[in-house]
Amino acid sequence: MIHDVAVKELQINADERGHLTEIWRSDWDFYAGDDKPTMSYFSETYPGIIRAWHRHHRGQIDHFVVPRGKAKVAIYDDRDDSPSQGELDTYIIGEGTMNAIRVPGDCWHGFKAVGDERVLLLNFPTNLYDYEDPDEERLPYDTDKIPLDWEEPPHE
Repeated sequence: MIHDVAVKELQINADERGHLTEIWRSDWDFYAGDDKPTMSYFSETYPGIIRAWHRHHRGQIDHFVVPRGKAKVAIYDDRDDSPSQGELDTYIIGEGTMNAIRVPGDCWHGFKAVGDERVLLLNFPTNLYDYEDPDEERLPYDTDKIPLDWEEPPHE
């Protein structure tokens, strides 16, 4: 696993009415210290669409949760001072695998909507979005700098 990445299994509380899943609690170590979210947002992504690659340079940490659909989340570590430099990790999260993923913002990251339905991805970043000076560096999803073929079948 890439240094500073964490995965938290979320508990699904189900009964005859449906289910409830907690996705953020202030008493979870997963969101401890500097990992406290400062905002949240969701994005909806159509089947087969890839939203990659980007990273942040001002210390932002992202926390992804997919409550609807399934997403293949990829994180690539090219940080010079990281013990996992050069490592690529992928995760399938969403329905059937209800996990939250802590993404170090200075690692390249992105996701693909897998399956036949739209993906709803929630993010709880630690920094507010700056509309005047966004903290994002981008690469195309098919860049040669990151060793990932998004069309490769997902590993669950």
